Amino acid sequence: KKMSWFPVPADSDFFFFILPFGIFSTNNSNPHCGVALGDHVIDLYELYKLNYFNDLSFDASIFGESTLNSFMSLERNCWRAVRNKLIDLLSIDSNNRSLRDNTNIHSIVFHEMKNVQMHMPAKVGDYTDFYSSREHATNVGIMFRGVENALQPNWLHLPVGYHGRASSVVLSGTDIVRPRGQLQIDKTDPKKGSTYDACKLMDFELEMGFFVGGSTNPLGRALTIEEAEDRIFGAVILNDWSARDIQAWEYVPLGPFTAKNFATSISPWVVTIDALESFRCSSSAGSEQIEPTPLPYINDPNYVNDSYNVNLQVAIKPEGSDIAYPVSNTNWKYMYWNMKQQLVHHSVTGCNMKPGDLLGSGTISGQNETAYGSMLELSWRGAKEVVLKEGMVRKFLKDGDDVIMSGYAENDKGQRVGFGKVTGKILPAGSYDKTPLEMDNNNNN
Repeated sequence: KKMSWFPVPADSDFFFFILPFGIFSTNNSNPHCGVALGDHVIDLYELYKLNYFNDLSFDASIFGESTLNSFMSLERNCWRAVRNKLIDLLSIDSNNRSLRDNTNIHSIVFHEMKNVQMHMPAKVGDYTDFYSSREHATNVGIMFRGVENALQPNWLHLPVGYHGRASSVVLSGTDIVRPRGQLQIDKTDPKKGSTYDACKLMDFELEMGFFVGGSTNPLGRALTIEEAEDRIFGAVILNDWSARDIQAWEYVPLGPFTAKNFATSISPWVVTIDALESFRCSSSAGSEQIEPTPLPYINDPNYVNDSYNVNLQVAIKPEGSDIAYPVSNTNWKYMYWNMKQQLVHHSVTGCNMKPGDLLGSGTISGQNETAYGSMLELSWRGAKEVVLKEGMVRKFLKDGDDVIMSGYAENDKGQRVGFGKVTGKILPAGSYDKTPLEMDNNNNN
């Protein structure tokens, strides 16, 4: 178990070998690139200016940019080179003591997290949300179509997805205004039409998201399953907020629209695939996909080892409460279609995938009621109450609720990878109605 000479708290999400990338600023600097280590941020731009990256094969001045897009656009060997360089500089066992012994620069290279402002890690060019957890898809199918028709005929043949809205992907901590839209007047008789009102069935969706990296494939040239992993830069926790009643009225025949375009929240630190290597596992579907076997272009020869054993939790902190109450505990391995397959299928028609594109896994639900990844499932479409504590229940989310998602992986070697948290507090509908249109927000920082 490798250790860093730089102190890392025992309960930290960001141990030495994780080194996730993000964008931060201080009172004295504009947003630029950093890496998380314990309760500190390593300033990559300062390391560049101090000549620690002179031996890299690319111009490391890109670490002074306000997004990770340029870094993401490089090849995987460049991402690895930076990671390996940092390991060399930080390892207690390394012969390279140039950073360790140069204590005069520690105050400008290492920043306490409590003193920095985090920003969106990338400019999201396009956002796509999948529907790839069989457990979740089965639950939703049973609710709306019955056990016999839970999965649509195409579901086991391809990763179902839809194009989301990149402009409303926001950083953890951004408040979420309850949306308004069209609601069906009589849920038993759609011919009675709709009314305009605030969403009554506000929901979260527990997901993982990944950023595309590497060189953009030319328009018309699909990615192959062999190429896919090298085009995955890293992963974040993702909350794809949902307005269930708005969705119920609008989704036929083209799927979600305004019910899903008002906000998607992501965690600030991007954990690279290399950092997750020790946590590979089989998916909940087993070691291979059979009945049916996927078509050759999307059939992953390493399917047995291309999911990740990452524990995920959702908690709700009601307004005025000091306590966040867990409502779901699940795992990223509950995915039938993995990241490689999602990316390859997205490009199958020749779609060009660009650095900074964000792909969401779809809601991740486990095999029992405590592992469902949405209030829709936890309350079984509102038929059950979800108990936060005695006398406090939910069926869907209330104004003032702060939804907190977290994730970590841990193995028998004592290694732990944390993703941090993604949070969002629900504000009442219309909270920003009188706000000037030019108002700045976290998504534009």
